[in-house]
Formats: sequence, structure tokens, C-alpha cells
Amino acid sequence: MAHVRELVEAELENVERTIAELPDNDSLSNLSTLELAGVATLIHNFYNGIENILKQIVISLGQKIPCGQFWHQDLVKIATSSGIISESTAKELRRYLAFRHFFSHSYSFDLDNERIVPLVKDIPRILTYFTDDINKMLKKL
Repeated sequence: MAHVRELVEAELENVERTIAELPDNDSLSNLSTLELAGVATLIHNFYNGIENILKQIVISLGQKIPCGQFWHQDLVKIATSSGIISESTAKELRRYLAFRHFFSHSYSFDLDNERIVPLVKDIPRILTYFTDDINKMLKKL
């Protein structure tokens, strides 16, 4: 299980590097369309890192990564039912999953601060919840 721990730690470092690039809260309301698209990309990258961690742990538990149209949603369900993350963390992550879907299927001019700002502001808190859950699970492995 040391291998899984190393993969998770490396992915967490990438997630932390990603969120370090986010603008501070004071700058969020004055972003150009291009800057907003960049912030949206960072939010998307944040969630991709979360999914990568969940996939590694699901695999380490001997479970299969879901496939099909709803695999992203199913991954969160599996992670919750397997005790990898708490239901409260899953609830918070579903906001980022919904944003991931929106981001992947929209144009940059569809982005707006009202949708982006709360996600950016909440990332540090959500990452703390997620990391706490993951560390508890890693101790069990």
C-alpha cells in the first residue's frame, strides 16, 4: 500500500500547486474573460486531481473504476459507499463535479464570476475536508 500512498501524495502536491495559482479573493471580481477561463481551468484541474486520488484508492481496494456516461458521478458514489470520503465531503465535491461537466461542455464566454467565485473561495476548505478523509483511509490501508 506504500505505492498508493506515494501516488496520492504526489497527486495532492499537484492539486496544491494548482490552487496556489488561483487569484486571491480580492482579485476575483475584476477578471477578464481570458482570466476567468484560466481560473475555470484551475478549478477543473483541482477536481481532476481529486478524481485521480479517488481512482487510485478505489483500485487499491480491489474495486473497478466505473465506466460509462455517468462514471464521474459513480466514482463519487463508490468513494462514499466505500468509506473513502464522507457524505459531507461528497456533497461538497458534487459542486465541483457539476462545474467540471459545465466547463467541459461550454464556451469561455459562458463563464461568469457568480459561478466561479464561490468555488474558488471554497477550495481550501474542501481540500482540507478531502485530505482529512483521504488520510483516514490511507491509515486503514
